[in-house]
Amino acid sequence: MANHAGSSAQRIRIGLTGLAFAFLLVLLGSIITRSSHGDTMNAAQQATANEPSEPLAEIGVAPGGSQDSTNTTAAKKK
Repeated sequence: MANHAGSSAQRIRIGLTGLAFAFLLVLLGSIITRSSHGDTMNAAQQATANEPSEPLAEIGVAPGGSQDSTNTTAAKKK
């Protein structure tokens, strides 16, 4: 019986050691992935910031225009 109890304790210790090792391995992988992903996100955010949000409005051309501006222009012509 005593031999059986020592064997169970050793199995539990080995299992917990393996579980801790797997946890540390996943944690290390997560840290490496986040650091490389952060560089990519910073580059993507900089590229987005450099792009105009409304390119037609920036050059002074807007599709359609508002209804008020066309009514005002028509009233001035009369």
